[in-house]
Amino acid sequence: MNISVLAGLIFVVMYIFIVSEKIHRTIVAMLGAILMILTGVISEKMAIHHIDFNTLGLLIGMMIIVAITGQTGLFNYIAIWSAKRARANPVKILIYLAIVTAVFSAFLDNVTTVLLIVPVTIGITNKLQVDPMPYLIMQIIASNIGGTATLIGDPPNIMIGSAVKELTFGAFINNLAVVSIVNLGVVLTVLTLIYRRHLTTTELLKAELMSLDEKKELKDKKLLKKCLAVLTFTILGFFIHQTFHIESSTVALSGAFLLLLIASGDHSFIEHAMDKVEWATIFFFIGLFIAVGGLIEVGIIKQIAEYGIELTGGDVTKTSLLILWLSAIVSSVLDNIPFVATMIPLIQDMGMMGVSNLEPLWWSLSLGACLGGNGTIVGASANLIVAGMAAERGHTISFVRYLKIGFPMMILTIILSTVYVYVRYLI
Repeated sequence: MNISVLAGLIFVVMYIFIVSEKIHRTIVAMLGAILMILTGVISEKMAIHHIDFNTLGLLIGMMIIVAITGQTGLFNYIAIWSAKRARANPVKILIYLAIVTAVFSAFLDNVTTVLLIVPVTIGITNKLQVDPMPYLIMQIIASNIGGTATLIGDPPNIMIGSAVKELTFGAFINNLAVVSIVNLGVVLTVLTLIYRRHLTTTELLKAELMSLDEKKELKDKKLLKKCLAVLTFTILGFFIHQTFHIESSTVALSGAFLLLLIASGDHSFIEHAMDKVEWATIFFFIGLFIAVGGLIEVGIIKQIAEYGIELTGGDVTKTSLLILWLSAIVSSVLDNIPFVATMIPLIQDMGMMGVSNLEPLWWSLSLGACLGGNGTIVGASANLIVAGMAAERGHTISFVRYLKIGFPMMILTIILSTVYVYVRYLI
């Protein structure tokens, strides 16, 4: 059997099992990755090369920080404080938390944001006895929209900014912030209309929540001060890490182990923090990176991208819109990082072949890759983190349940982005 066909077959079968949810997605991803290696699609050396250790380090570091911070009662404090500002109205809380998520995702990476916001969300919904699913799904979508707005908000933007030096932090905000705000506003409006009838609680529960003293939730103020200091150090590190040529994973892991050092020397404390790491999610990422790496090694992803560009004949308008939609569709079912890594040199090659105006292509790639992550539960790292944290707390976000909301919202935002790109850059 042709090696490309074999790689494609393994990946399709793997994806079918992930969608069916008959077997845990971590087992499926790891077995798919192992099959890629055993059948010779990808060597062990290249499999390790395709694992994005920056992403894994970032996840593990922030999971540890969040786990320790959670012991202080901070998240319960934020939950009660936020709900009281919304007068305990479930619909207003949905809107407030979505906006907070989007703003945080623009200036942190969206993975870090959902790690911080999900415990807050589940705390609020538990107190009001409402279904957390609308809130969690909205936060997934808001995190990916918010991450689109800045250079540091989402990995595809970091990669594009690194490859194209003239696309500065200010350039990303200038070109992507407005369309991100519009997308968020439209999605918030639509989902609020969809969910408003389901987001109800009793006046008694509202009154009980409003009567709570959020300050009483802070259980260990000494530890809280240490956590806040390390969080401040870590967030500052995310803002400046590119200046010092340090990966975001180094910042997160530095913060995590610094906090472990100053918080407690007790072995049980450290073991508790490590137990809170979502190891199933980490191994799912490992398997997914290797499986997608197999597709890259046999040239499938590159063939798809090259064929798409060939269809346009080099026309900037057609190429921009094709990149926007192709990026969105592919990024909804594959991790957007390897796809963007493949597309960057192809767009650069077009510049060398005489296409003078590449700017619309870069913004199309960014919008498609970042917003496309909203299409399915496996489309972006933040999606999987939310699903993993929710499952640990007894709330399963199934592939199909998310797909029914996420995919239409993704298509809606890509339609709005198409209008934006065409009007701003192509007329």
